[in-house]
Amino acid sequence: MSIEITLDLMLARRKMKLTDLSERIGISVTNLSLLKTGKVKGIRFSTLDAICRELNCQPGEILQHVPDFV
Repeated sequence: MSIEITLDLMLARRKMKLTDLSERIGISVTNLSLLKTGKVKGIRFSTLDAICRELNCQPGEILQHVPDFV
């Protein structure tokens, strides 16, 4: 089981740069970049809430379950 992060797609849909989102929610560009590229093991609900608030989206629009096939 894995979770895919589609933050880059939502940013493109909203025509927003990662740096703009970073400034609006108060999270470093580095941390958002790691999140965007899927190089993190978890995300705080407060961070997810801030992202969704600024991008006007639901968590399911930036997080996607991708089943592992054996």
